[in-house]
Amino acid sequence: MGRRSSGSSSRRELNRPLLLFAIIALTLWGTTHVYVGRRLIAPASLSAGGRRRAWLVVAVLASIQPIVFVLDGVLANSGAYLAVQWAAYCYMGVFGLVLPFLVVRDLVCLPLALTRSMRGRGGTADAAPDPERRRFMTSSANAALLGLSGTLSAIGVAGARRRAEIVEIDLPIPGLPPDLDGYRIVQLSDIHAGLTITADYVEKIVAAVARLDADLVAVTGDLVDGTVSRLDTAVSTIGDLRARDGVFFVTGNHEYYRDAPAWCQALQELGLTVLTNEHRIIERGVARMLIAGVTDLSAGQFVPEHASDPKKAMRGAPPCDLRLLLAHQPRSAPAAARAGFDLQLSGHTHGGQFFPWTLFIGLAHPFEAGLSRIGEMALYVSRGTGYWGPPMRLGAPSEIGVIRLIGEGDG
Repeated sequence: MGRRSSGSSSRRELNRPLLLFAIIALTLWGTTHVYVGRRLIAPASLSAGGRRRAWLVVAVLASIQPIVFVLDGVLANSGAYLAVQWAAYCYMGVFGLVLPFLVVRDLVCLPLALTRSMRGRGGTADAAPDPERRRFMTSSANAALLGLSGTLSAIGVAGARRRAEIVEIDLPIPGLPPDLDGYRIVQLSDIHAGLTITADYVEKIVAAVARLDADLVAVTGDLVDGTVSRLDTAVSTIGDLRARDGVFFVTGNHEYYRDAPAWCQALQELGLTVLTNEHRIIERGVARMLIAGVTDLSAGQFVPEHASDPKKAMRGAPPCDLRLLLAHQPRSAPAAARAGFDLQLSGHTHGGQFFPWTLFIGLAHPFEAGLSRIGEMALYVSRGTGYWGPPMRLGAPSEIGVIRLIGEGDG
């Protein structure tokens, strides 16, 4: 894969949305660290100097992740930098457990604290609890919480680094022609090559797909987290994917963070068919299947001509027995159903990726993972084949999806 540099026009398109994202993310990251610091440091039996040092540790930990993110693509992939990168993202995962655990604990304890406050105002003799006992109990609870978070993080890292499991789904399609009965679509999504996912991880995925006898391979976005010039070696193995009817790719939001047009060109050179609001026709015997792909829902903010459009992706298509749409985000589904598609394959959500965020992912995404229906259209949402950010999978294992189309009467 040749090396390319992003054009200045692409960089201008990237600046505004990324700047807004960075401001919001840094504000939340800093605010939550202040909250966690206060909850962990305040009850600890520390001297004034000890408290200052503890807050310094919090500040350093809060700074590592933004620094690594900014320097990615600037520093060479030396062993030292990769070690810092791994440490930063592992810490991100641990923090992602500590924060919700503390919030839940505080919410559970809030009624007790309010009751104690009311008794104190009433002036009863037994209203004031022993402050040392309270301090000991809180410190013990904090230590247990940190221990639990560390243990779960270790389990999550082990889960993330295992090769994605093969998930087979038999999908009944009304009126499916016999020539398409048993058609096998292998779906890869959200690999996120770069950061802590490197060439060896991608090679294992490609090797696994080679054993699955795929009629078609669909890569539904967020393949990369980095520039073409930085990740050409890590991603080049994707060009070894093979299927009878081809390997198709659509962009995810992360491609647009690092120059999506350059990635589209690079992946086409590797042999993938990149679908940017367009379609192809696949024929099997007398059956005809349309495979279309739309760009990510956010694409228009970065590259106006890439604005996601399911109707455009269908435009000019002949009558087909099955109309399949590849769309990174499940939220494309309502528009896809209106456009007349029979099946949409998506990713993006990671199924929450790791507990306890698996419990909350439904608040942001109505279609979390697995099979759903929107009117007459079926929607399958992959949990993702890699991971993003923290190298953790806990309660939402990564997957290589094998969707087998079957007639409704096949059982």
